[in-house]
Amino acid sequence: MAPRAATSDRILEAGRRLFNEKGYAATTLSEIALAVGISQGNLTYHFPTKRDLVMRLEEDARLRAKTRRAQLQPSSIEDDYVEHLLFAMDLTWDNRFLLRDRALYTSLPFAKQAESETAADFDELHGLLKRIRQEGLFRNDLQIDLLMLTRSLWIVSRYWMDYLRDSEGLEQISWSDQERGIQQHFAVLLPCLIAAARRDFEAALDRASRRLEAG
Repeated sequence: MAPRAATSDRILEAGRRLFNEKGYAATTLSEIALAVGISQGNLTYHFPTKRDLVMRLEEDARLRAKTRRAQLQPSSIEDDYVEHLLFAMDLTWDNRFLLRDRALYTSLPFAKQAESETAADFDELHGLLKRIRQEGLFRNDLQIDLLMLTRSLWIVSRYWMDYLRDSEGLEQISWSDQERGIQQHFAVLLPCLIAAARRDFEAALDRASRRLEAG
């Protein structure tokens, strides 16, 4: 039998789920305690306030990104690019309340943090696009501004769920909706690539998607 998760970890997981489903403002500590099966006093022993809980979730998301970056093992450009994209979309999905509700619990923007994983994520994407250029995979008939392309692709990945809420009116966003964001990202990137590279990138995405479906 697998060991029972520590109480603090169970609180964090329940809090993340409820914040994602209901939003930060609409979720109470008593609801989180009920979901975990503990008293509210036990919960506040670990996290005295709701803000303490959400700031820990934010820190955990940054640590997850930092750990993944430290453990990267370079592969082909198409596999590295797809891995980066899927990780970014998955991290955003798992913590979708953070971008949506951040103004409710702190006035400090991501860009002002001493170690901004947002900036690191942008720089990694820019580096991948530089590799694509170095390997001669961009179309020769296009004048591509790499920094502008990086911004466009990063915005799609980072703010796709904002688009779904604001433009499509979706209150409940499913993973299939998030997958549409992945396809939207590729719709920006692939026309910039030579035909052989487009095939390689599409094949890499298909391989990665099948691995995810297989668990």
